[in-house]
Amino acid sequence: MTGGPVSLGVVWAQAANGVIGRDGGLPWRLPEDMAHFREVTGGSTVLMGRKTWDSLPPQFRPLPGRRNIVLTHDPAWTAEGADVIHSMDEVLHGCAVVGTEPAMGAGFEHIWVIGGAGVYAEALAHATHAEITELDRDFEGDVVAPALGPEWVEVGETPDWLTSSNGLRYRFRRYARSSR
Repeated sequence: MTGGPVSLGVVWAQAANGVIGRDGGLPWRLPEDMAHFREVTGGSTVLMGRKTWDSLPPQFRPLPGRRNIVLTHDPAWTAEGADVIHSMDEVLHGCAVVGTEPAMGAGFEHIWVIGGAGVYAEALAHATHAEITELDRDFEGDVVAPALGPEWVEVGETPDWLTSSNGLRYRFRRYARSSR
C-alpha cells in the first residue's frame, strides 16, 4: 500500500560545541526551546527512534497533539499511542502499515524527525528543512548533531541572541535544502 509524498524536516537543539544529548537526555534545561519545539511540531507527525521514545517522560508519551511514529529494528516492539515502523524507506515511500491501516495515510504527510542521532543521520539526506536551536555555550555530552552540508542554506534566524529565564543564551535558526 503506497501513500503520498512525504516532506521530511529535522529539528534539534545543540550546544555551541555541537552536543545534542547526554546519557539519553538533554544536558540542559531550556523552557523556551521546549515551547518552540511544541510550536514547530504541533499538529504534525514526529518520527523518533526507540531510544528517544524511551527517553521521553512517561506522562508525555505519546507527545500530545502530534502523531508519533517510532523507528525500531525490533519487529516485536510496540508502544501505546505510537505507530511503529522498521525502516526509513517506509517513511520515505509513505507505505508503512500498522496492523491493517497505513501509517502514513493517503496524500501529503509532513514529518519532523526529533532524534536520536542514528535517525537524524539516516533522515538528513532526505530532509528538506531544518529547525535548529543553538545554545551559546558548550555542554558535555555523548551525542553530537549531524553536520549540515553546503547544500543547506539559512532561510531565517532569530536576529540576536535571546536569554532564557534561566540565563542560558540561545537563538533559533532555520535552514532549507538548496535546489541547486
